[in-house]
Amino acid sequence: MCWSATADLWAGLGIAAVGVASLASVRRPGDAPLAALPLLLGAHQIVEAAVWHGGGGTGPATLAWAVIALPLLPLWVPAGVLAAARPADRPRLLAPLAAGTATAGFLAYRLATRPVTAEIRGHTLGYAVDLPYAPLVLAGYLLATVGALLLARDRLLRLLGLVTGAGAALCALLWRTEFLSTWCALAAVASLLLLRWIRRRP
Repeated sequence: MCWSATADLWAGLGIAAVGVASLASVRRPGDAPLAALPLLLGAHQIVEAAVWHGGGGTGPATLAWAVIALPLLPLWVPAGVLAAARPADRPRLLAPLAAGTATAGFLAYRLATRPVTAEIRGHTLGYAVDLPYAPLVLAGYLLATVGALLLARDRLLRLLGLVTGAGAALCALLWRTEFLSTWCALAAVASLLLLRWIRRRP
């Protein structure tokens, strides 16, 4: 995220609190993975605060941040959307899940075999991973995360997909080298929509 370790820490605590409230509002087991997403994203911001405190580099906090951002999210989001969907809507959600599974597998392999580094660049953190076929990987990542939400039948989930998709485009334009860090922060803040979604579930 931008600004500082303190900003990441307080943002992470606030977003994690949203996650706790979301999980407390769950009435159907299939909704739990999506309801827990703000908790995961809040923890992610707290981990990034530790990256700030460590001065970047290749330490455990950097690796933990990358594991959540890279292989975990493209698998978690489409699986959560699929779990919350009605049976009749699930076939069309299999494509984002397949894309997420393939993308997560590839990214997990790269993290297991290549170092990930973080660098403080003014008021942002930039992360670097050796990724061949980067445009293809990014396409699979966005299909899994944003695409799954856009294909959901629920209006609030589609709105969340629009917000995160627009945020991805904006972050790519404004902060090209820090795209992933800033987009994950925006997605975490946008997860406030998930709290509203879970509280409106029948």
